[in-house]
Amino acid sequence: MTTIPQWRLRAAFAQRLSEMYGREVPAYTTLVEVSREVNQDVLRQAGPEAERLGSIGRVTAERHGAIRVGTPAELHQVARIFGALGMRPVGFYDLREAASSAVPVVSTAFRPIEAGELARNPFRVFTSMLTPADPRFFTPDLRERLERFLAARQLFPPELLELADQAERHGELPEAAAERFLHLAVQAFELSTEPVDQAWYEELARVSGVAADIGGVTSTHVNHLTPRVLDIDELYRRMTGRGIAMIDAIQGPPRWSGPDVLLRQTSFRALAEPRALRRPDGSVTTGSLRVRFGEVEARGIALTPAGRAGYDTLLAKTDAHLAAHPDADRGEVARSIWEQGFPATERDLAVERQAFFTYEPVLDRPRDGRKPAADLATLIDQGWVRAVPVVYEDFLPRSAAGIFQSNLSGKGSRNDTQAAVGYDADRLSDAIGRPVLDPFALYAEQQGTSLEHVAQALELTEAIR
Repeated sequence: MTTIPQWRLRAAFAQRLSEMYGREVPAYTTLVEVSREVNQDVLRQAGPEAERLGSIGRVTAERHGAIRVGTPAELHQVARIFGALGMRPVGFYDLREAASSAVPVVSTAFRPIEAGELARNPFRVFTSMLTPADPRFFTPDLRERLERFLAARQLFPPELLELADQAERHGELPEAAAERFLHLAVQAFELSTEPVDQAWYEELARVSGVAADIGGVTSTHVNHLTPRVLDIDELYRRMTGRGIAMIDAIQGPPRWSGPDVLLRQTSFRALAEPRALRRPDGSVTTGSLRVRFGEVEARGIALTPAGRAGYDTLLAKTDAHLAAHPDADRGEVARSIWEQGFPATERDLAVERQAFFTYEPVLDRPRDGRKPAADLATLIDQGWVRAVPVVYEDFLPRSAAGIFQSNLSGKGSRNDTQAAVGYDADRLSDAIGRPVLDPFALYAEQQGTSLEHVAQALELTEAIR
């Protein structure tokens, strides 16, 4: 009997989801085409260096999606579906605090966690959960009606969840079951044709467009899909040149002369899509809702906690300068601050322990009478080891919130006289039914093992010589 392993299920799901989203949002297909063109151009110009943060095959296939759910029970079901694909929840993101407008959600990202699985297919899904209990956004009456509405809906059919559990339990599915699972999973994230209760949706939209998109409908859907590009600034120019309206800025670190780190993101603006709307008198009319968009990302090197603290400091300096000089160009300001305050080379990032690398022994290094040194700087400088950057596989809450905000039609409402309701990784873990993993710990584990192997390889090489 032919069986389909989890990684092939994941790759097939990502591909089918992309095809479905392209049919529903044609501008996304344009985004994928332009991303592919830019990547091929960068590869021709830069050669092997263009693949330093991932092979062109991986980069071309790479996607991350975004979905939104309303309750812990729904989040738990999502975790079962992605568990079938070998994806675990990694990272906690509080977009309520990262956004200047009303974005009442907390999030995690489901993704593979092992380097080999990421290389096979690095599909990720940024998954946000609504926070009806937060009184800054929802009055007691609205919260009660919203929670009742969410409790009454069913996002995922029982057959899909049963197949998901089987796939996670066995690490594979028989071919026919795999096909059924993929069909049901993709179908679950299609945009529903069910009429939307117009009055209810608009009431939630006055609080937040994100709240309406989650709690104003009886289903969920892919909110955006994201290809990866090697030159996001060039993609931004080409998309604008094709007449596609992009958001105002590229989120994340600035373009500068040093190493690419963390994550840069941008998107085309959410499109007005025709939707069936049910009026208060029960009649159905055709209107439009603006909720879905196409995002694109450029990934850099994963930073250590120290490097991330440095990034946050530079971000705060940039914000402070712009507050004092509101007419200044944000890109120029950020670039100037980064040039002065961030390590200028990968070597510096490695030696200062500000980014994660794996280390390869240079086994054919010419003999010069020296022995391997004890410190990393000398090992790199004398050519004993080669530092290979670890790709940042996760997200930035401020960037995610910036993308969300840029695609909202208004700021919504937020009552900051009320105290926030606490959410953290532990609370999200309880909802999901499995631990939300710390991304720093995953990167450190990958790097630590590598350093041990390098030391052993260098000792063996010298002994043989």
